[in-house]
Order: sequence, then structure tokens, then C-alpha cells
Amino acid sequence: MNPAPDYGQLAAVGPYFALDTSPAGAPPPGFRPLPELYGTGADAPLAARVRVVAQRLGTTELRVAASILHLGLAARFWSVGLGSAVLLGTVPTLEQAWVRIPDQGPIDLWTPLEPARSTTGSLADQLHRAVLLGQLEPLAAAVRATVPLSARLLHGNAASALAGTLRVLDTHAPGAARELVAELLARPPLAGSGTLLTGPRGTAFRRTSCCLYYRIGPGAGLCGDCCFTRPPAARKRSD
Repeated sequence: MNPAPDYGQLAAVGPYFALDTSPAGAPPPGFRPLPELYGTGADAPLAARVRVVAQRLGTTELRVAASILHLGLAARFWSVGLGSAVLLGTVPTLEQAWVRIPDQGPIDLWTPLEPARSTTGSLADQLHRAVLLGQLEPLAAAVRATVPLSARLLHGNAASALAGTLRVLDTHAPGAARELVAELLARPPLAGSGTLLTGPRGTAFRRTSCCLYYRIGPGAGLCGDCCFTRPPAARKRSD
């Protein structure tokens, strides 16, 4: 039986990449099964978190807060998946993962420590199944059940989060993740969500949608990969 991957290495890249596998047989206090994050209803964890994010951003538009929250969660899942693929040569399925939502920072993730198992398909196939299908699809469905956002916007968020993860990993393992990310961005449903540019000085991404961050207020500005070159007029609601 193959030894378990050392997921502890991921934390050295940054907090978004960390995956706790402490061998206690059970998650630390305060954790709940990851699928509960995708519950719906006014009292569901995701809906409650949207309200917290809106308050912290100082916006009354829950759709803006939901988009920013979704972008951060997508980055968290891509960081664990892509980081593991590049640095450890494997992708955790997170099928038995648990989650804890802290007051600040990225969500905490814990999964039982299990021996590495045989998998089918390339690393890109594994990332597509474990992250995009396994986590981001149910996450998007839960977000849209809470606040009306277009699927195109959420696909753009997922692509933007993936490109952002690549930029971080490029400083730790130059070039190693670029082919994986390019392949994932070429597959549905992310195909057409943006353009990835790579070169000797790093990577850049320009999405074809907007995460709505500019709607927080007049001084918010645009994200670095936004489809707009200047903030639209406040009355517009472009996705």
C-alpha cells in the first residue's frame, strides 16, 4: 500500500493551500462535514457567511458579497487541489473532508489521513473531478440558491481563482502548473471564461466577466483580471 501523501507540505505555500490531516481519527473541534457548506436556506452556513461578508465589505448588495465569497472559496479549493497536484503529484478528493469557518481568513479544511490510492486519468482529469465537479459545482448551486447570480459570472470566478492559484505556485514551482491550468481553462465549463497568458516573467489572466467587486463603492476600483477597463456606471448590473 502506498504511503499517504504529506499534505503538510502545502501549508508552506500559504494558508489557502493548507490541508489538515492530523491523525486523530476525527476532526478538531468546530469542524462540520464539508457538504454542509453547500446547504441552502436562510439559516445555512453559506447564507450566513454571505451576510457577514456583506457587512464587512460595507455593501447592501448581497449578490456582490456572494460573488466575492464564492471567489475566495474557489481559490481555497483550487489551492489545495492544484498545489497538491504540482508539489505532491496527487489530488485529494476531499470526499470525507470537514470544514470550519473562522472569523477571518480562508476556511479550514481537514480530511482523514489515508494511504495514496490508485487513480485513473491525468492530473488534469483528477483536478476536474475533485475540484470543479466535486466542490465548485455544488458550491455554485448553493450560491445561486442563496443569491441570484449568473452561471457565467461564477464560472469566471472559478477561472479567476484558478489563475490566481497559478500565480502563487509559479513562485514555488516555476512553470510546473501552467500546463495543468491551461488544460483546465480549455475544458467546459471554464472554456471561454478568460484568456491565460504565460511568459518568462510569469502569468496573467483576463476574464470575460466581472466579479462585481467595483460595486462595493466608488473607490473600490477593478480587479486586475476584470473584463472592464474602467468601472461601469453604478446603475448598471453587468455580470
